[in-house]
This record gives sequence, structure tokens and C-alpha cells, in this order.
Amino acid sequence: MSGQLKNTICSSQWKNLSKKYLFRWSKIQTCHYHALPEEEMQYIQRSIVSTMHFQDSLPRLPVPELNRTCDRYISALKPIVDENKLQNTIKIVEKFKNEEGKELHTELLASNKRNKHTSYISGPWFEYYLKSRSSVVLNFNPFLAFKDDPKEKYNSQLVRATNMLLSSLRFMKSLKAGILEPEVFHLNPQKSDTAFFKKIMRLIPKPFAWYGAYLFKAFPLDMSQFNNLFCSTRIPRPNKDEIMAFPEARHVVVLRNGYFYVFDAIDTDGNIMPAAHLYNHIKYILSDARPPPSHPISFLTTENRDTWAEAREHLEKIGNAEQLRVIDSAIFVLALDDEILGENKLKSAHQMLHGPAHNRWFDKSFTLIVTKDGKTALNFEHSWGDGVAVLRYFNEIFDDSTKNHFVGPETVSAIDAAHRVQRLDFTLDESIKSAVRQAQEKLKQITSSLQLDVLIYDKMHRDSIKKYKLSPDSVAQLGFQMAYYKIYGNFVATYESCSTSAFKHGRTETVRPATMATKKFIEEFHRHKKVSYSELRALLNECTKVHNQLTKEAAMGQGFDRHLFALRYLAEKGGKKIPALYEDPVYSEANHFVLSTSTLYGPAFSGGGFAPVVSDGFGIGYGFLENTMGFLVSSYSPYRDGKGFVDSLKESYDDIHYVLEKSSQ
Repeated sequence: MSGQLKNTICSSQWKNLSKKYLFRWSKIQTCHYHALPEEEMQYIQRSIVSTMHFQDSLPRLPVPELNRTCDRYISALKPIVDENKLQNTIKIVEKFKNEEGKELHTELLASNKRNKHTSYISGPWFEYYLKSRSSVVLNFNPFLAFKDDPKEKYNSQLVRATNMLLSSLRFMKSLKAGILEPEVFHLNPQKSDTAFFKKIMRLIPKPFAWYGAYLFKAFPLDMSQFNNLFCSTRIPRPNKDEIMAFPEARHVVVLRNGYFYVFDAIDTDGNIMPAAHLYNHIKYILSDARPPPSHPISFLTTENRDTWAEAREHLEKIGNAEQLRVIDSAIFVLALDDEILGENKLKSAHQMLHGPAHNRWFDKSFTLIVTKDGKTALNFEHSWGDGVAVLRYFNEIFDDSTKNHFVGPETVSAIDAAHRVQRLDFTLDESIKSAVRQAQEKLKQITSSLQLDVLIYDKMHRDSIKKYKLSPDSVAQLGFQMAYYKIYGNFVATYESCSTSAFKHGRTETVRPATMATKKFIEEFHRHKKVSYSELRALLNECTKVHNQLTKEAAMGQGFDRHLFALRYLAEKGGKKIPALYEDPVYSEANHFVLSTSTLYGPAFSGGGFAPVVSDGFGIGYGFLENTMGFLVSSYSPYRDGKGFVDSLKESYDDIHYVLEKSSQ
């Protein structure tokens, strides 16, 4: 148990706690599970190339040319803005390009030159998240759901939670020791994802390591965000939140039925606790049958950030500072939910996205959720990082926990956890109780209007689409445009997230999937009696070509959204007059993302999603699962009809599939 808890428990308890790690494996009775030697238990990997070996030599995120940014902006407007508005905006953009925009761009280049240790977007993007006063729930935090353990008997809540906890600790220790494999994108894995490549990379000095990898057509990715994956949290502050890290933390916080339990998962020597210890700690927590607290303070993390900041300050003043610090500094939060989800995908999505809020702490870098029937997911706070770090952790711990079953259904432990698990108790006054009730009511109102709808489509999938020499992602995105057009008869601003982690401190760039190519295909399709299937197929090819080019540009830091964002940030920071481009109603329309989308793919992934970014929008999380395409569509009633959109989406993919079949005959 971490040192900060010492003052909250009596000295006799502390004496017992300090002895708890003297137990040896010989005193623990376990059977019928995979046991690694104790030394091997400590690490998930032992890379011969250090984790951050490539970090210093990563290329810097380029600042796009201003002329190209303006041209790309206009191109993105053409499918979604009528001609009269567009002509007016072209004049505004031309003036921006030659006057205020030019001045701001020069200032941005100078600032970027002075700050070679980072990217031009990193600071402004952190501020974008941390200055937002909106609740992180639904507005920012997404979820990723794991597949079940392939071996059914290991899917019980107790067993799966323990195994995933152990794999998480092994991942964290490997990361901290610098022996986690560096994150590298292998363009030609047969050539670069090899032992030979690693031996060569180890010998190349760090300042030149990226260039060595490049010769193998391997591209190391930025790993700076990994530093906040564990032992960190977002702290609510007035006007702007703060990310805090506690790298020396050794404890895990477990949420069950609205109560907080804490125990050390790492001993004083820095070693992971034996599996049976952790198994018994979780078993002990699950045995606590007390009813939920009348005023669970977890609800406060769902509030407006200024409201939460004020409530937190009051919580600390009335005697809860140490308890809050224990939660903040935990390695991560493990949430043990009492719900049984079975194969109900919609119930699962609600559970993992906004869940039983009394059993969440949405400010932590991530929460690992395990339900009573072993359904597992991550809900993560987004300000500290993006998908690269989270997905790496996500895939690694699934692989490790399902191959190395550290505990199993037959596990028996003689450890007495009663003196090794501490429950955190909070002092609440009427002011805090009132704040909790208000937070509960607000969350109830917004979640009651949230609609989640699922589509599993099996006529097309990643491999089948590739056989037509089309991009699976471009086909998926085309379906979104078609579905919306079928219902509403027009095209709207669409967001697709693209990582720029190929560059030092890269974050994300926006791909704009609504293009003149997608518009032309859809309009021609609806006049299909006048257009042959071969002509429609040619238009499909053009959709892929344009989409691939936009994706490539975004990944290489050559989009326009982050550049325009940074220029506006400089104007605001410098107290300058905001350029007319940003006051133009068309700019607001272009950034009102009615369709907000993000794709996920990986061997551990079974689903994931997020809420719409605007009240009249759709949030679309999608992925390619074995021989299917999967979609989770979110929307708010009464603004949108999510079920109607999903039905239209299915029809759209049927239409695309029909065109592909007919044009191939």
C-alpha cells in the first residue's frame, strides 16, 4: 500500500501491512494455471532495442505551406457548401492568405523554429482539451471493448480481472524499464520486423536511429504519450485542467459498487505481487456485499469541469485530500461491475461508454472495466493522448492475459486480504451531497437521450474489399456519406481521425471524407438508370484514390485543420483581432461535424465507440472484425434517428456491394 495511505490507518494496521510481502510462493497454494518463473513474471517483453531508442531522432511535424492549407480548405468545402456561400468564402480565404494569415503563419514558423523539442500542435492541442469546460463523459472519453478470452473458463470476473491486472503491471514495468518493444510501423515486416533489424538498430546511436530504421522501410512512432498511460490523471481546475503524473505509485484503485478499494500491486522492491496475492485481493473486494453509498462522489467526475473543480476544492477542505490523492496517483482504476451483459451489444456499449457512473472515475488516464460475466473494456480520458498508446496497451494485455493464465478457475489462495485491502472513506457535507445529486440528475438527462445502434455487416469485409483493389476505409466512409444522403438529401462536414504519430509529439490530423468524388458517385448512383455499372465502378475507384491521398496527406502532417487551428490559437494568445476567416459562418459549418468517425482494428478488438461531437450529429466508431464490418452509431434524441441511420447504412453497403458484383461480371 502506498505511503500516502499511512496516515489514514492506524499504526498497528500499518505494521501488518509492511509485513504482508514476506509471503513466498511456497506459502501460496495454486493449481491448474500457467505459472511463469518469478523473474519472467515481472516483464511482458525484454526488447534488445530500448523503448525510447528512436524518440530523439524522430522527424518533426511539418508546418504545411499556407497556400496549400487554403487550397485544401476550399476543396473540403466544395461538397458541403452551396456555390454562393463558397464564392464569398473564397474571397475571405484569399484575403487571409495574403494578409492576416500570412502574418500569423510567419509567427508560427518562428515559434516552431524556437521549439525544436516538440511539435507546433502539441501545446495548443493540450490546451484545447484541458481548457474545455464540458464534461469528459460523452464529450471526450471513448471506450474500447476486448474480445472474450478464447478459453471460456477464464472469463469469470475474478479470474479475468486478475489476469488482466497482472498483464497490465507486466506491461507497465517493461515500459518503465525501457525494455518494451519500440512502437514501429513496418511497411515491409518480412524485412524489418526481424531479429536482424533489432540487432542493427541497437547498434545505431539514438540521434540517428530513425534514419537507420527508414532504410529498412520501418517507421518508428512517437512514444511520448506512453509516459502518461499509467499513474496519471486529469485534475479539474478553474478555467483549465491539469494533467498530473505520479511515476512512483505502486497501488491500484478498485471501484466496486461505488466504493474505492486500494492495495499495492508492486512491492517496495519494485516487483509485481504474486498472482495469488492479487487474486485474493480482488476476491476479497468482490465479497463485500454492502449496498452502494447514498452519495457516490464518482458522479462528480461527470460534471462540467469548473463545477467539478469547485466541488473538488471543497472536498479537500473538509478532509478528503489524501483520499483524492490516492485515486489520482493510482497506477490505474479497475472497475468491477455487477452487471451481466451476455451478448447484448447495445447494453454493453452503454455500460462501457458512460456506464454505472457511481462505479467510474472518468478523470483517470484509463479505467479497466470488468463485468460480472467477464466482459472487459477500457474507458479512457483523451487529453493526455490518442489511440497509439492506448491501442498498444490494449492489444498487448489481451494477448498476454489470454496466453499466460496467471490464475484460473481452480486457483486457491491462503492469503488473508482483510488487512491488505483498504477501503477509502470520504467525509461528505450537505454541500457535496447536493453537488452529487445535481451531477446524477444531469447525467441521467443526457444519457436518457443518447441512442446507440449497432450494425454488423457481413457481405463485405476488409479482405473482400481489397480483392476489388479498393481501400476498405474509403468504402466504409463512402457508406456513411450514402446513408446520410439517403435520409437527408445533402452532404455535411465529416471528421475522420488520423494519427500523426510518425512525427515527434504528433497528435492527430483530420481527414475530410466528404469529397467531390464521393458526392459524384452518390449522385450518379441515384441516377443509376443513366449510368452503367462499369461507370459507377470507375467512380468507386476515384473515391478510393481521393480518400487514400487525403489520408496520406493527413498522416504526413499535410492536412489543413491543425494548421488553421494553430494560426487561430496564435491570434487569440497574442490578443490580436480574430481573422475574418474564423468569423465566416462557413467556417463554423465546416467544423460542425455532423458525422464524426473513427476506425479501430486489431486482434483484441470487439467494439468501441464515442458519443456525437454535436447534438445533431452521429458518432460512428467502426472496425473490421474477421469476416464482417462492425459499426456503433451514437446519436441524441430527438435531434437524430440512430436506428434510421443504421438501416440506411445497411442499404448503402448493399448498394455498394451490388455495384461491385455487377461491375465484375
